[in-house]
Amino acid sequence: MKMPDNMPAISLVAVPGRRRRTIEIAQEIERRGFAGIYSPSMFGNMSFCEALGWNTTTLRFGTAIAPIYQRTVGDFAQSAAVMHEISGGRFRLGIGVAHGPSHVRMGVTPGKPLGDIRGFVEKFRAQDGVGPLPPIIVAALRHKMVALAGEIAQGVVFANASLSHMAASLAALPADKRDDPGFFIGNMIPVCISDDIEAAKAVNRRTLASYGLLPNYRNYWKEAGYREEMEAIERAIAEGRQGEVVNCLSDRWLADNTLFGPAARVRDGVQAWHDAGVRDLVIVPSSAAGNQIKALEEVFAAFD
Repeated sequence: MKMPDNMPAISLVAVPGRRRRTIEIAQEIERRGFAGIYSPSMFGNMSFCEALGWNTTTLRFGTAIAPIYQRTVGDFAQSAAVMHEISGGRFRLGIGVAHGPSHVRMGVTPGKPLGDIRGFVEKFRAQDGVGPLPPIIVAALRHKMVALAGEIAQGVVFANASLSHMAASLAALPADKRDDPGFFIGNMIPVCISDDIEAAKAVNRRTLASYGLLPNYRNYWKEAGYREEMEAIERAIAEGRQGEVVNCLSDRWLADNTLFGPAARVRDGVQAWHDAGVRDLVIVPSSAAGNQIKALEEVFAAFD
């Protein structure tokens, strides 16, 4: 069995009613040698990360992402300092501006993304009396935010990025950051492991269809070379055919933005992302045959 040069990290969510079980899964992820756990912005990912600090011993972990508008800067700093200290420096605070629907849910009116992120980081680091603070990872898609991450943070994390466009994206980082193994370069990538390739493709299409509704993602994918697909989505939205967005995502696009198929194919895909400079790949597992637990079992088997 050919394994990637570097094990990926795993995206993990502590779903209500299954949070204790999720901690047990996290401990299994640690035992199996995966590179880390990064939790997206749902179901209290900051609280989940604190639990990881207490219940793991060597695993790196973090938020991917925590929207900067959901707490005060001071509260972020207090919580982050606790996690940094109790984990022995294993916690990474992944931050981002998120997107329009989440702003509505939080009841906030954001400013300019670049200015808001810069201001947050400055205020975060200016907090007094909380103790040492963890590294900051900035969520980015397009070049200006990638460049800002290289200037003010200790890492950058993409989500649903295009492999073919990654070299252009990483060119926005200073060379010393691209070459520094301590600078986090990650991408949250949808993964579905199944010998039924068409079923796996269908799962990933459903996973990403909602992202096609977001202008910031469409603009990124246009930049990455998928203008035809994104314009088809925009026509569907304008004509009230949102249910057809999933049909606008071509096979070429799907293969560039997700991993799917048999275990060997997925492992080869992980290696391709590492070769492209994404040394901290985070797989977001889904299953064609079950829920998150089943998806994780398939990932464990593939990287055993």
